[in-house]
Amino acid sequence: MDTRNYAKWLYRLSLTLVGVILLYVIFLLKPVWQPILQVVLIASLPFLLGAFIAYLLHPLVEKLNEAGIHRAIAILLIYILFFGGIGYGIYKGTPLLIHQLKDLSENAPVFTKQYRKWLHIINHETSTWPDGIQTQLKTRIDGMEEWLTNLVATLLSGFMKFMNSLIYFAIVPFISFYLLKDIHKVKSFFWHLIPHKWRYSARLFSRDLDKSLGGYIRGQLLVCTFIGGLAAITFWFLDMKYPLILSLIIGITNVIPYFGPVIGAIPAVIVAGTISNNMIIYVVILVFVLQFIEGNILSPLIVGKSLHMHPLFIMGALIVGGEVGGIVGLIIAVPLLAMVKVALLHARTHFIKTSREKFKT
Repeated sequence: MDTRNYAKWLYRLSLTLVGVILLYVIFLLKPVWQPILQVVLIASLPFLLGAFIAYLLHPLVEKLNEAGIHRAIAILLIYILFFGGIGYGIYKGTPLLIHQLKDLSENAPVFTKQYRKWLHIINHETSTWPDGIQTQLKTRIDGMEEWLTNLVATLLSGFMKFMNSLIYFAIVPFISFYLLKDIHKVKSFFWHLIPHKWRYSARLFSRDLDKSLGGYIRGQLLVCTFIGGLAAITFWFLDMKYPLILSLIIGITNVIPYFGPVIGAIPAVIVAGTISNNMIIYVVILVFVLQFIEGNILSPLIVGKSLHMHPLFIMGALIVGGEVGGIVGLIIAVPLLAMVKVALLHARTHFIKTSREKFKT
């Protein structure tokens, strides 16, 4: 090894050691920077939410603008539909949701009794299974029982926190409006922060990430809204208890591929079990119908194949996400997998390009 290569590797090793030491020092100073970070995150939450909404609505604004409608008017039209619909839903749905949450909390022992009755049946039917399988099954059931027990309290506390912070989030529409109005200036500002030699690669990465991840997120949100609304209408038609809460759970969990409909159906089946056996059958049929509509009509039409990933990779990501982060991990597993996929493809392209340039020199 010549002197130049030796110096290069020594320089890289020194930078690595300095980086490790710096990370260790930052970890030791956690009690100092953690409270500051929490304040910064709380203060930036409306801006992050506003940026996310602007990101969702940006394609619609662009299409209306390309059709000849002035950008400000296009934003105003979309705002009336989007925030007007959300505001009307909150205005009409809040009293119903609070009433159903209170009633559900008061009748929680009835549903717990029904759930434990089914657990006893499952334990009895699996008593002859090997101990290892029985232990794993019991662990999973206990975890699901804990999640169901905390579900009502979590929903109620989260809803009350949202209502208490309603004024705090009132600036979100204004943030989204100005981001949509000046989106090109915002993009230009961030692109100038990136060194010129990396700017072209960053633009390609951003375009591919938006094509894969953006299409998936927008499509899934639209599909989940439709599925949740259809479930609410059907529950009301069947005179099912807590239709708004159960349809919200079905709509939110539907964002989880493959496992979402099953997770969302569990609370509905438990509630139906306290009404009648026929209601259980109706709920199960409803879940199958919703799954058929979502899998064969809505997702192919709205979401399409934006991810371009084999189902085995998606299932693997869901398993890892569920083990690491529970329900939240299941929800964010697929978007994270899409980001990793795009990053790896661009890293591979960059590596091949660099290798060819070195070979030519």
